[in-house]
Amino acid sequence: MGLLGLPALLFALITWQVVARGPLLRLDSRLSSALVHSDRFSELLSDLGNAQVAVPVLVLVLACVARRGRATGTDRWWLPPTAAAVLMALVPAIVVPLKDWTARPGTSVVPPAVGYFPSGHTATAAIAYGSATLLLLPWLTSAAARRTAVAVCAALVLGVSYGLVRRGYHWPLDVVASWCLATVLLTSLRLLLSRSTRRRSSGTPSSRTGPS
Repeated sequence: MGLLGLPALLFALITWQVVARGPLLRLDSRLSSALVHSDRFSELLSDLGNAQVAVPVLVLVLACVARRGRATGTDRWWLPPTAAAVLMALVPAIVVPLKDWTARPGTSVVPPAVGYFPSGHTATAAIAYGSATLLLLPWLTSAAARRTAVAVCAALVLGVSYGLVRRGYHWPLDVVASWCLATVLLTSLRLLLSRSTRRRSSGTPSSRTGPS
């Protein structure tokens, strides 16, 4: 349960520092100043966290996994895609109120405004690409394919995170907080999917096979 408790604790700590305008923000500001460099490549990377890009990728995977599960007669085939869709819907429901509550200003390179904490783009990318990867893993037949899927997911999320900080769209702590939040949510999804898989493997009859 460390993947739930530790990131949740770290998220709470960062949020407290943002609300209290604590000393951690001074380090965050210095780090941001050292990293910010507005360039086209960073902007393109940050765009991978747009809902218009990340969510359609997840929707495509949801449709493929649901179709495959139904075609193969998998018991409760609808549960993984439904759970991932609900998780994606939870992102704005969690992030938007936090932005309003913390009212954190942006960096010096963005227009004056508040509501930058936590990073919605980072959370969107992590949940969309992370959920898609978790859904695909059981259907990938080789260890190499599974490692590749995880590596691609990590590269996408890290790319978005780098682009947001490098371009100055977010402070580093905005991004780190979204990593923590996404870790909690994705771990919860993984636990749900693992329990569903164990139930199927323990001999629970599917709707097609009937009672044994």
